[in-house]
Amino acid sequence: MDGPGDAAGATMIRVVIADDQALVRSGLRMILEAEDDVVVVGEAANGAEAVDLIESTAPDVALIDIRMPVMDGIETTRHLAARGAATRVLVLTMYGADRNVHAALKAGAAGFLLKTDPPDQLVTGVRVVAAGQALLAPDVTRRLVERFIAEAPPQPSADRDLGPLSVREDEVLRLIATGLSNAEIAAALHVTQGTVKTHVTHILTKLGLRDRVQAVVFAFEHGLARRRSTADRSPQGADVPRRLSTRRHDDLSGG
Repeated sequence: MDGPGDAAGATMIRVVIADDQALVRSGLRMILEAEDDVVVVGEAANGAEAVDLIESTAPDVALIDIRMPVMDGIETTRHLAARGAATRVLVLTMYGADRNVHAALKAGAAGFLLKTDPPDQLVTGVRVVAAGQALLAPDVTRRLVERFIAEAPPQPSADRDLGPLSVREDEVLRLIATGLSNAEIAAALHVTQGTVKTHVTHILTKLGLRDRVQAVVFAFEHGLARRRSTADRSPQGADVPRRLSTRRHDDLSGG
């Protein structure tokens, strides 16, 4: 389905909003439709409605609240992925340490944002995800890293291992797990950003991962962030939490 265009014929980003609070949906719609390149094509009050609406309207992006009645954001994302929906899911959460964020990403979400994020970051997030990139909000990423470092990592998946990765690719994956951007990884390893991007591409291909979000989930599941936190005592490693809390969203997007 072709999306509507503006007067100049530009392609619009078509968005569906799913949240059980009408006021939240109205606020999100108001923010998004103030932009010339975004149109909200529908709203849903729960996950079941969201799945039906997304199948009928085929939006580019779905903003989905993690906590909804009937079907929550995790199950909604899982349903969409199982049905092969092309719509990119951006999950919303009220809490930076929400335990459901990891599950939503594993289910297939392309990224996540806090509901308390400023409007410009919401708009940026929609554009980034619509462009096919992954979005990792700095505050949520930092809290997820801290949680997985503090707790025992989940059991690693049986269908993948780190065998295919080179030593440098393993190192890059561990840095991705801390939430570093390609530029920061390049600075830490004293290589070019192009080299880092190549490593990231190889990591995704070798491990059968879709995007950077899945790479972070994979690293968490295999305890890579935890192991790096105890092994890396360099000033760069010690400075990661502070930098994560202040970085822009677009520093964390893409491959």
